Amino acid sequence: MNFKKHQTAQKLRGGYYTPPDLADFLVRWVKEIKPKDILEPACGDGVFFAALGRMSGFKNANVLGFELDTDEAAKARRVLSSGTVRAKDFLSWALPHLRPDGARFDAVLGNPPFVRYQYLPPDFQTCSEQIFARLGCHFTKHTNAWVPFVLASLAMLRPGGRLAMVVPAELIHVTHAQSLRAYLGAECSRLVIIDPEELWFDGTLQGAVLLMAEKKKGPAESAQGVGIHPVRGREFLKKAPGDVFKLPVPINGKTVAGKWTRALLDVSTRRLIDELEEREDISVFEDVATVDVGIVTGANKFFLVDDETVDRFALSRWAHPMFGRSEHCPGIIYDARQHEANAGAGYPTNFLLFDEKAGCDPRVQAYIKTGEAQKLHTRYKCRIRAPWYRVPSVYSTQIGMLKRSHHVPRLILNKASAYTTDTAYRIRSKQEAEQLVASFINPLTALSAELEGRHYGGGVLELVPSEIEKLLIPVPKKRFDVSKVDEAVRNQPAEEVLEIHGGAVLESLGFPRGRIEELLLAWKKLRNRRQRISADELYSTSVITSGN
Repeated sequence: MNFKKHQTAQKLRGGYYTPPDLADFLVRWVKEIKPKDILEPACGDGVFFAALGRMSGFKNANVLGFELDTDEAAKARRVLSSGTVRAKDFLSWALPHLRPDGARFDAVLGNPPFVRYQYLPPDFQTCSEQIFARLGCHFTKHTNAWVPFVLASLAMLRPGGRLAMVVPAELIHVTHAQSLRAYLGAECSRLVIIDPEELWFDGTLQGAVLLMAEKKKGPAESAQGVGIHPVRGREFLKKAPGDVFKLPVPINGKTVAGKWTRALLDVSTRRLIDELEEREDISVFEDVATVDVGIVTGANKFFLVDDETVDRFALSRWAHPMFGRSEHCPGIIYDARQHEANAGAGYPTNFLLFDEKAGCDPRVQAYIKTGEAQKLHTRYKCRIRAPWYRVPSVYSTQIGMLKRSHHVPRLILNKASAYTTDTAYRIRSKQEAEQLVASFINPLTALSAELEGRHYGGGVLELVPSEIEKLLIPVPKKRFDVSKVDEAVRNQPAEEVLEIHGGAVLESLGFPRGRIEELLLAWKKLRNRRQRISADELYSTSVITSGN
């Protein structure tokens, strides 16, 4: 867990400022509607105000800016030629204005703070929740400060107004932004996201995009949906912003209602996926298996230990095999051989399951005292159970699945009946387990995972149970040798396994090779975007061969 005390001051206030050339681009786009009243909800040192000052047409504009940091607010005032900067929280100011007659701005510019909800002061947290409630949006404590900032800003925009903001790239796919995506889709006539290949902010792994939103002129106006325009470098800044805004073909329906990752695909691939969803031999994961979280210990380093710790405290009676990280499972089978290899590498391969008799064993008591010396018994998950060192809901399943993956998510055939912690999921198959594990690795499911999952800094794909349940799964009648697939996963690049084995899975259902190749390319496109692999690498090393 990322504790607040470990974060930098910059991260706690979300202070990553917009490069001037990006600010100029967004200001140029807003200028097209000749706005008179402009809002900047988190102005920092005034980079957008400086951009306004560099252009004609804003001399008589009335600009209202907010910046909580008084020093930064003073800097912003010095570059603002016409308007007011208030050194206060924008959300608390906006809350009473969120009513039908509260829309008062022609344009909104800015770069809202990127701050996790858990790091916000209590009054900010309360205000954020009230913003969601006032606008009829579902709230979650997994949200980030930029989400209520965009919600409130859009609510205060007049019909036909424009919102131009720098926001995290996670807008496209994270669950906690679902309410915002739905609100944008309902309120805006057209949405465009400028999606860069590279990172725009130094010193952070947080990807950012440009959000350009045009609010409906009235309730009768139809919504075109969202379009995503990928860019590389800064060449797009030389174009007229209005022309860039028109470039992507917007899509609506299920994309705007859910995650926006589908908008990253071309039209033919989206149609292909729609077709495959209707096939009887393609299921969603929840129809073939159930998903449950792994064991929640509250103190993994205490309960997951290596052999040396087991020997030192004589804990073998209480030690059981476990896995929970990618290095524990290089293939798709976890068996006694893999467990022994992990133990030999010094991994924490033992899960300590203490029963009611453990407290009577002086050797166990000695180990328990080491945990209490670290105050582990005071942690929330530990202190709500008695005794604190007895972990509940401990069971293993025939299949496991790691929560995060670098290239492709995998199911793990759990032949060792090993336990898994909350870094993995426990899967119960409704069909033969070996065949589900073997057929799970294929281009369609891999692409589905990219569309349903989420990623943060570093480009690792993460799936939560509700996302896993939506994955598209082929259900072939042909049997596949899980041992051979395991060997391939351990020894071949992910691209080759998807192409050769995964292609065979789909071919067994009658998929033409051309469609398999289309799915492979679409998967690689999204995987490369997530990992920020350049377009040069995409086309210089194709995953597709010319075989029949």
